[in-house]
Amino acid sequence: MTAPCTSLEEVRQRIDHIDHELVSLLARRGQLVTQAAAFKKTTQDVRAPERVEQVIARVRALAEQTGAAPDVVEDVYRAMIAAFIAEELKAHAALTPR
Repeated sequence: MTAPCTSLEEVRQRIDHIDHELVSLLARRGQLVTQAAAFKKTTQDVRAPERVEQVIARVRALAEQTGAAPDVVEDVYRAMIAAFIAEELKAHAALTPR
């Protein structure tokens, strides 16, 4: 655990640093999601509700292990997954012959 912050400005600086890391990780995740579109035959394969629930269960367990709020983590992941599915559906459509 990091040392406690001594000011609101320090809190904000640390949050900004974490946001930079998170956006970089989202970019990497997005690149992989785009690659995944090429391996899926149907839009149902892209939506993969069973896989979504597996991911949610996994990240909730990780949240509990790391001291994060499981409900917050689930809400964030559900929003993120929905956005990535929308992007993957676009990528899938671009790869699918008409």
